[in-house]
Amino acid sequence: MTLHDTAPASTPLPDPADPADLARRLNDALPQTQCTRCGYPDCQAYAQAMAEGSAEINQCPPGGAEGIERLAALTGRRVIPLNPVHGEEQPRAVAVIDESWCIGCTLCIKACPVDCIVGASKRMHTIVERDCTGCELCVPACPVDCISMLPVTAPLTGWAAWSAERATQARDSYAFHQRRVERDKRDNDERLAAKAAHKLADLENQTLHTDPEVIARKRAVIEAAMARAKAQQPEAPAVVDPDAPTPAS
Repeated sequence: MTLHDTAPASTPLPDPADPADLARRLNDALPQTQCTRCGYPDCQAYAQAMAEGSAEINQCPPGGAEGIERLAALTGRRVIPLNPVHGEEQPRAVAVIDESWCIGCTLCIKACPVDCIVGASKRMHTIVERDCTGCELCVPACPVDCISMLPVTAPLTGWAAWSAERATQARDSYAFHQRRVERDKRDNDERLAAKAAHKLADLENQTLHTDPEVIARKRAVIEAAMARAKAQQPEAPAVVDPDAPTPAS
């Protein structure tokens, strides 16, 4: 029995004239491992590329053959074999850290798209197995090769080794990860901006230089850097006062 045999007859097809709707449905059909094996930075980007016609439907090894059937049903394309360039359909695996070799570099923590690695700098790291999507992105990030992938669903592969509930959890974890990374970047930028502003306000006493021309050049460099940083910051959304009078038309 194939996916087409079990799909509800009432499920509406996406509007081919609405790429955004198609991209949303294609993303919903992906396993959300965020493994990048499809050649795109995440599942959403791959879904968008399929909706735009710039990517094939056979580039997701975690979804396997059943995943290709799901994508074919949504796009109206024919079912084709998984492209081996992107990998093979395999049992779901989880990352395992050999803690005796872990040096606490935190590189695997930064590589994990769902924040399932726990640890701190120069401290042992460990994997929260229930949250691991098997993306394998932590493996090449480790400089001492102490991370391996352990298959946990053999002989089940693809969607038979995954579930809609796991996909939803993985997508939510990835969304939280993205928000956290953005927040950390914003906090760091604000910290550096405050440091630069403090230095600029008392530059004559913050530098070992005494030549006015050197100090002026240093001030110009700092001011230019602060201007670039400010230009890169997203504009704050306009605050609408609900009590404000409506302009006359």
